[in-house]
Amino acid sequence: MRRYLEAQAPAFLQDLRTFVRFPSVSADPARAEAMRGCARWLAGRLERAGLEHVRRVDAGGPPLVLADWLHAAGRPTVLIYGHYDVQPEGPASAWSRPAFCGDVSGGFLHGRGSADDKGQIFAHVMALQALLSVTGRLPVNVRCLFEGEEEIGSEHLRPWLDRHLADVRADVVVISDTPMRARNRPALTESLRGLYNVEIGLARGGEELHAGQFGGAVTDPVAALARLIAGLDRDGRVQIPGFYDDVRTLSPAHRRALALAAPSDRELLASAGHSPPCGEPGFSAFERTTIRPALTVTGLAGGYLGAGSKNAIATHAKARLSFRLVPDQDPVRVQRALVSHLAGAVPRGCRLVVRPQAAVRPVAIARGAPALAHAAAAFETGFGRTPVWLRAGGTVP
Repeated sequence: MRRYLEAQAPAFLQDLRTFVRFPSVSADPARAEAMRGCARWLAGRLERAGLEHVRRVDAGGPPLVLADWLHAAGRPTVLIYGHYDVQPEGPASAWSRPAFCGDVSGGFLHGRGSADDKGQIFAHVMALQALLSVTGRLPVNVRCLFEGEEEIGSEHLRPWLDRHLADVRADVVVISDTPMRARNRPALTESLRGLYNVEIGLARGGEELHAGQFGGAVTDPVAALARLIAGLDRDGRVQIPGFYDDVRTLSPAHRRALALAAPSDRELLASAGHSPPCGEPGFSAFERTTIRPALTVTGLAGGYLGAGSKNAIATHAKARLSFRLVPDQDPVRVQRALVSHLAGAVPRGCRLVVRPQAAVRPVAIARGAPALAHAAAAFETGFGRTPVWLRAGGTVP
């Protein structure tokens, strides 16, 4: 097996570079053809690896890519999940090289998506190809489900799953989309935070008004929305009544065990560009990003921001909020609490607009699950080290 992998390594690397070069940004409608092209390429690569029943499925958004190999009679079925879409790359000036270049230098492959989640997807594809090429079979039944909407909330995945559960039924789901503890120290992730994304806005009737003639006499929706948002958080704690009612509390012993494996505050904040610490008192930086919920304002807009100036009171303002949730919080209950809280604080003359964007429940996995023992053994074989247990602050469908 090792000889096969070493012989194929240059070709595998070239294929991964091709994969990364697709600008598969699901949030950008202008990249729709790139999304379809990436899905076509991935499907073709699964066929080359020896998977069967490879197909691209229209679920209402970017194509789902499915494949399977189901010839291990009496053995468990493993579903490998991943996503081929990536986050928007932002301004080109922020990059030292093109965002989708796929260049290799200094022992690293550079390009948006190489670590989230194309590299991980391709690691699985290479492993499947190696096993099928060398042994002619897989030790378990395998299904693959790779989607193109993970970065924008997987809007069409759940409805499709509800209709086609038989196509993905499995005993175990393998998701490689969470951090390792260090470059050569693997980790098993035991929990993920959930997500509630929402756009809120304040709208004032009528047209723009001159700030000189009417400023101080009519409501300014931009300032009013800023006050609403500022009131949602105080010293790292969300100020929505009932928000913490369902937050699962870890025992002191569990927190001590988690701290032994977790990065220190200095290490975590260094990875954020040496940002100064902030957040909920009484918790480490790692705990604030994993076992505690959080609110982030991911966007805020209103009024005129073009060249020069415009002395006008805007007609509307909007903001996008991202709540990261922990077990046992429910996105639906969080939404209700948020709307109730905001509705009671809307200033006279304004109308509240709420547009939910994504909702995903948090998850916690029991360490004693049999599949995790096999995963730990696989890590010991591959890395020569026992994996640590970690919690992750991110969210997957």
